[in-house]
Amino acid sequence: MTPCGARASVMCMRAGKYVIVAAFAASLCGGAALAQQAPPKTDQPKTDQPKTDQPQSLEGAGADHPQADNPQAQNPQPPAKAEDAATAMIGTWEFSNADHNKVCRFSFRSETASGGRRLDVEKNCPSLFPSTKDISGWAVDNYGNLRLLDKQGDAVIELTEVESGMYDGFSPGEGRYILQTTAAVPVHSAEDMAGDWAIARGSGKPICTLTLANNPTTGGALALRLKAGCDPLVTRFNPTAWRMQEGALMLLSARGQSWQFEETEPDTWQRVPESADPIQLVRQ
Repeated sequence: MTPCGARASVMCMRAGKYVIVAAFAASLCGGAALAQQAPPKTDQPKTDQPKTDQPQSLEGAGADHPQADNPQAQNPQPPAKAEDAATAMIGTWEFSNADHNKVCRFSFRSETASGGRRLDVEKNCPSLFPSTKDISGWAVDNYGNLRLLDKQGDAVIELTEVESGMYDGFSPGEGRYILQTTAAVPVHSAEDMAGDWAIARGSGKPICTLTLANNPTTGGALALRLKAGCDPLVTRFNPTAWRMQEGALMLLSARGQSWQFEETEPDTWQRVPESADPIQLVRQ
């Protein structure tokens, strides 16, 4: 081999190496480019979207309205305020339905009872509201709700205060309840009460009819006239006048005796205190 041929051979070998290296580099670059252009596998979960079956945290929508899904989530009253609310209940309250055609009275007392304090229910209440027959106690809970309790201390009726001196509640069997202080009960005027009334005894059969007049007599009371045919029970009492006194209707006799009636439903008043032989005054 001539020197010139040897030099050409070496150059040819070097050129071949350069070609191999260049081809290898090109293959690497092409593979990287194909890898960058390849679409992601569809079976891989996306990391930028939360799974729909995962529960939301408390900082989500519920945090803006904590009571939306839980109406009981409210702040309890301080003990002093709860005690004040219980003290305000002591006394006589009127219990009725929404139409106010069923009315009886509760006496809230301070003496202790099972689960709370003692509650006296008027005798005619169970006939109007059967659920009241087992009620013997009451309590105001930490949220200001009024609970009427049975002898075991379990709540029979629960009522919510809607304004000062008035509560309401609901039972699927008896409908809406309204409880209000007797001070909040509308007071009837003499003009409202004037007219003909019947005195009924026991079963409701009238035993006497009388007229409540709106003209005054001596002593500041109003005139009363009995009609003929009254039962001896009434003629012995012999009422001659009447008046309204603190929401009650008073029939007065010439001898200074009186019969007191309280409204139990519209146009029906019952003599109090109630006896085994009840006497009612019913508008004619």
